[in-house]
Order: sequence, then structure tokens, then C-alpha cells
Amino acid sequence: MASSTSTSPSGDTGNKRWWQGATQQQWGTFRSAYLGWALDIMDLMLFAMVIKHVSADLGFDKSDAGMVMSATLLATAAGGLLFGFLADRMGRAKSMILSIVCYSVGTALCGLSDTLGQLMLFRIIVGLGVGGEWSAGSALVSETWPAQHRGKVMAWIQSAFAAGYAAAAIVAAVVVPMYGWRWVFAVGLLPALLAFYVRRHVKEPEIWVNQARRLSFPETLGALFSAHRRNTLIGLAFTTAAMCGYWGLFTWIPTYLATPVAEGGPGLDLVKSTVWIVIMQVGAALGYVTFGYIADRLGRKKAFLIFFAGSALSVPLFVMIHTPGLLMAFGIVVAYFGTGFYSGFAPTFAEMFPTSIRATAQGFVYNGGRAIAAIAPALIGYLANQHGVGSGLLATAGFFALAGLIVLLFLPETKGAELT
Repeated sequence: MASSTSTSPSGDTGNKRWWQGATQQQWGTFRSAYLGWALDIMDLMLFAMVIKHVSADLGFDKSDAGMVMSATLLATAAGGLLFGFLADRMGRAKSMILSIVCYSVGTALCGLSDTLGQLMLFRIIVGLGVGGEWSAGSALVSETWPAQHRGKVMAWIQSAFAAGYAAAAIVAAVVVPMYGWRWVFAVGLLPALLAFYVRRHVKEPEIWVNQARRLSFPETLGALFSAHRRNTLIGLAFTTAAMCGYWGLFTWIPTYLATPVAEGGPGLDLVKSTVWIVIMQVGAALGYVTFGYIADRLGRKKAFLIFFAGSALSVPLFVMIHTPGLLMAFGIVVAYFGTGFYSGFAPTFAEMFPTSIRATAQGFVYNGGRAIAAIAPALIGYLANQHGVGSGLLATAGFFALAGLIVLLFLPETKGAELT
């Protein structure tokens, strides 16, 4: 939890910009977390980029595809809890290494799938690793950088999600025409190389090293659902609503863009869809970064409210547009609001929980919300089958509005809080 002390992992930085005076250790955690998050979102989103090709070969429909993505997201909750506890018990860096290897191997195995069941099993492995990598990485960075810049630093790292999403689109566009969808997943094995970098260059945060004792798993769960129950439930509630909006929207946007005009979509081909997705990530990156500056200036609560309101308003407008040029331009706005709020999760959750359970708490709240939100891709897939993909996307605006309401009524303000 927060304390009133003014010390921080790097000492007093005064009025310096966030990068001035940063230590080698801080830059090491920054680089490892940035690359880790870029590559895990790439591996996670590769499936969304090739749903059409995989479903055609393995013989399943949009509802089945939604179930596969939902199973992946459900697995992130277990991964967040498992690797989060390992991060609290054995170290943030060590847990991060294990999670990176997990999601890399799982992604490569997806390319060997011959049945829907096999694909779902391998995607569950991906989900375990992705959930764990966020838990370890967010605690690692939050505990290494100073409080007054925590929002901005995490925002720049969160912008790696945009790079990873764009990378997934580019990999699919380049590899599918030449080698087929199976080799797209083979590319997902490359992030395992990052584990070697983390092992050599990243040390554990001092605040974690200096703990008097490590809690057992039952003690950790007890603290999470007893002493810190209110924060756990609040975090889980608004994260779930926000992620229902995000995963429902961005899992199906590639499919929506390729949907023929006669079926209610804009009818873009693969190349145009890929260009659109990459350009859209410019808006996402701007959203991630500016959220951090807004959160450090106005507070976490006001920043969340601005972005959730923007998301709820922009999605219906986006679905109404069918002109390619205007669609591309407004897609940047949708990506700005619809993804930028992710930058607030790591610093806010880090400030809501103590070091002894921080990684577990962050992992459970973030990935628990993502797991419950697993219903969203399946729900949108069902609505897409019944009423068209565009109509399904409209439902996500309601989730964003609900997230804003929960934040307005219940979320405590933790801006500038020091970690204990």
C-alpha cells in the first residue's frame, strides 16, 4: 500500500524528466519489460490475424474461434496467479523468464494443430505465459522507477502493446501468402530469445530483496482476499468491464475490416487491412503514452474516466463509417481511447498493494479481469454470426461505459503514492 514517505527506488529526482538520471538497473528493467510486452501481445494476437485461414483449414466457425480466444484469456488468469506468486516468492526477473519461455513455446505449438481441441490446448499454454509475463514485468518496473514518474514510465512500456499488435499484423501479412498460417505461429517462438537477455541483464528490485520474509501461497491468498479485499474487488470489477470492451472490439476488428460490404463491413482486402491495423497502432501508442502523462498530472482516476468515456463514444461512430480513408483516420481515434487506458493498470495496482503480495495481486486483478472478459470474444462472435460483425462491435461500447462508472464511484486515487 502507499505510504507518506518521499523516498523512491532511485531517490529524489526533483523536477528532472523521467529519463534523466535513470540508473542502469532501471533501463535494464525498462528494456526487458518493453520487449516482453511487445512480444507477448504479438504472440497473443497472431491468432486474431489468421482466424479466417485457421478456421477454414481446421473446419470451425466464428463462434468456435471466439471460444479459442476466450480459452486463451481464461488461461491468463491462472498464469497471472501462478507466475505472480512465483514473482513474489522467487523473484520478479526469474518469473519473467519462465513466463516468456511458456508463451513462446505455446505459440509455436499452435502451428502444429490439426484439430480445434489441439489448438485450444496450445492457446491455453500461450495464455498462461502471457498472464504471467505481465504480472512479473509490471511489478519489476513499478518497484524500480520513482513514484513521481511511475505513470509515465509504465505508459511508455505499455506502448509496446501497439508495437506488438502491429508486428502481429505484419507477420501475418508477410508469412501467410508465402508459407501459410502454420509458419505464422512458428515466428512466435522467437521471443524465447528475450529470456536470455533478462537472465543476464536484469536484477531483482531492492524493495523485494529487502523483505524480511516471503509469504506462502495460502498467506498470499489470505492477504489478497482479506486485508486487501476491497481493492482487489474494485480493481477486478473495472478491469473486467474495460477488458470486455477491449477484447470484444480488437479481437474482431481484423475480421470486421475484411467483411464484405454486402455483409455490413468495409470490405478491405488483406493488404489494406494490415496497413489499417498498423496505422491504427499509431493511435494506440499515442493513447498509451499520453495516458501516463495525464495520470501523473491529473491522477489515475480522472485519466481512466477520460479514456473510458472516449471509448464508449467512439466505437458506435466507427461502425457507422464505411469510407476507407475516413475509416482509417477515425480508427486512430478508436485505438487511442480504446487501448490507452491499459497504461493505468500497472501503476495503479502497484500502488494499491504491498510488496509482499504485489505481483500476485497485480497478476490476479489484471488477468482475472482478462479471464472474465474471455466471454467477450465469444459473445461478439455469436452476435457476428447472428447479426454481422459490425453489430457485435457495438456491444463493446457498453462495457467501456460500465468501466467508467465503476471508476467514478469506487476507485481510490493513488497518484504519487510510494511503495511499501
